[in-house]
Amino acid sequence: MSDATPSTLDLELKRLERRVDDLVRALDQSREENRALRQRQEALSTERSALLQKNEQVRTRVEAMIGRLKGMEQGT
Repeated sequence: MSDATPSTLDLELKRLERRVDDLVRALDQSREENRALRQRQEALSTERSALLQKNEQVRTRVEAMIGRLKGMEQGT
């Protein structure tokens, strides 16, 4: 076999177990961050759509006002 003693093997196994635990925690954290980012992206997308709709409504109203002003100019 090898020259490793049982205590050396135990230490190595514990080191590997800690490393695996660290990796599992990092994976969980990454998943949570990913979920939060997706949720934020969805909220921003919804907000963007609402702002685009409001912008279109305002543009339409401004164009209508300009049209009325031009009509008033031509009437005078």
